[in-house]
Amino acid sequence: MKLGYIDYINLLPFNLFLKKTGYYYTTKKSYPAKINILFDKKVVDAGFISSIKSKNKICLDAGIIAKKEVRSVLVCSGQNKKDKESNTSNELAKILNQQGEVVIGDKALSQYYSSKKCKDLAKIWFETYHLPFVFARFCINKNKQKNKKIINKFLSTKIYIPQYILKKYSRKTGISNKQIQEYLQLIYYKMGWKEKKSLKKFLKLSNKK
Repeated sequence: MKLGYIDYINLLPFNLFLKKTGYYYTTKKSYPAKINILFDKKVVDAGFISSIKSKNKICLDAGIIAKKEVRSVLVCSGQNKKDKESNTSNELAKILNQQGEVVIGDKALSQYYSSKKCKDLAKIWFETYHLPFVFARFCINKNKQKNKKIINKFLSTKIYIPQYILKKYSRKTGISNKQIQEYLQLIYYKMGWKEKKSLKKFLKLSNKK
């Protein structure tokens, strides 16, 4: 099977889980917006797909979710500008009527700790609707049962991140080990009724826009 692989810190626990279990044989590594294209073209069999692109796809009850804040999806002061790596976050900024430059991923997380001129979009969503925000969903093109087994095992497994991995990402992003660990406490992956309600609301608001 081929997996759409997003090398962001928010998927570090999942990526470590896959390496440990060896479930996937090959990966296509890129940023979220590109993975969406690869998924639509069926170049990859499964992966975390941007929520805005997940409508009418076959998806499991797993996503990239933030309860109250996320720190890695920001709108920063300056000229209105979309992030080319994003689909969902660009749409979220539009829905929330936030002006400025959209910044996502590890570069946004780095900017969160170094700049006070940015706003957290997940936090604004929570303050507006009192719901967590689902940034991506795990969707599949084939092998539903096998993927379901993998995801269920991931959701029930506590992932330990070794110090050498934290140091590697710290060097790569300029974010301290402690900040990475704090950030990962904000992210979770299991979709329940609140998460599904939030996703439905987001897609409905997007349609209106």
